[in-house]
Order: sequence, then C-alpha cells, then structure tokens
Amino acid sequence: MPKFKFIFFDVGNTLLFPNRASILAPLSPDKHPSLSGWQALERRTKHEFDQGLLTGKVDHGFWWTFHTHLLQDLGAFNEHTRDELVRNTQNSANWNQILPGTREVLDRIRQKHETAVISNSDGRINSVLQNCGIGDCFACVTDSGNVGHEKPHPAIFAAALNEMKADPAHSLYVGDLYSVDYVGARNAGMQAVILDVAGTYRDRDLPRVETLSELEQWLQN
Repeated sequence: MPKFKFIFFDVGNTLLFPNRASILAPLSPDKHPSLSGWQALERRTKHEFDQGLLTGKVDHGFWWTFHTHLLQDLGAFNEHTRDELVRNTQNSANWNQILPGTREVLDRIRQKHETAVISNSDGRINSVLQNCGIGDCFACVTDSGNVGHEKPHPAIFAAALNEMKADPAHSLYVGDLYSVDYVGARNAGMQAVILDVAGTYRDRDLPRVETLSELEQWLQN
C-alpha cells in the first residue's frame, strides 16, 4: 500500500517550464539571460519572496519582483517593460516547455497513486497541459483562475481535495516554492515535497528532489 494515495502537482517550474523567448519578447535577444542566469534570478527571487510572504511583508507578486530584478540587473529598468514581462509570464500559454521523460514518469507514478493538479494560473492551465501531451495524466485540474483563490490560501487546496474525495493525510503536494506550495499544502493538512529544479533550497532541511525521476524514487522509499 503506497504511503500516499493521492499526489497533487503544481505546474509552473514543476511539470512545465517557461518559454523564455516568448516571455522575454519585449527585450532584444542580446538582453535575454541564459538558462543559468534565469535560474540564478529565480533562486534569488524565491528566497526574497518566501521571506516576505512568511513575515507578512509581501508588497508585490513573485513575477513583479523577478522582472524588476531582471531589468535592474540589465541596467534597463522601465515600468512599462516590467509590466509587459509580468503579463507575458502570467499567460499560461507561455508555460509550454516540458522536460524529456515527463510523460513517462507521470505514467509510472499514476499506476500507484491517484494524480491531480493544483495551480495558480489564469483559468486555462488545463488546456496547456493537454497541448503539452500530459493533460490526461490527471484526474482533475484545480486552477486558481477558476477557483477564485490562489495558493497558499487553504480554499484552493480544499477545492482540489474535495473534487478528488481525498483525505489530506494521505495526500502529497509537489511544488517548487516553499512559502506557497510547501507551507500552503502543510497548512491544508497535506504532506509536501519541493521539486527544486533550480536548486533554490539545497541548503534547507526540507523534503526535496530536483527531478521527477528523483520524485519517483523518493515515493518508493
């Protein structure tokens, strides 16, 4: 009998990744950061955002902060450009990059667990998952754009648990952002693990893996 009957996945930076060329279209190509540069900025922003959210001192959203830093680091800060980059990033259609082997790992995981999605998105993440070839891997998709609450609010977790008829004690949430995904799920009575592709939390004593394959192994322990 598996330890977890139900596994709920985040989408962004967990199952699907940003199409950086589309998101950064307002900038000239020579100003686009490399993947390593993008991930370094992601780590920096996550630490800053976690600290702010957990202390009640968050003034702006994650991507507002991320793109503010990006433009400042380029010496090209402009509010209009920043806001355009944020809009592009919050458009679920621009999260269409999937890592090799994702489908295969999900197929194996769902042979032993009931799988679903909980995502902060724009109401269209189900279509994106379908277009990326993994939509049928999930029994339900709970999107904040449809629920009206974003993680870490307990209502979005409750909506997903209710739809799956899942006991939180037998449910695991897999996401990439500590203050939103890990803390939100734990506060909803679920277990949680960080899928830390960018290596943000390597120095933290947290349940974490860096790939879906590692998650598959972790679930077997």
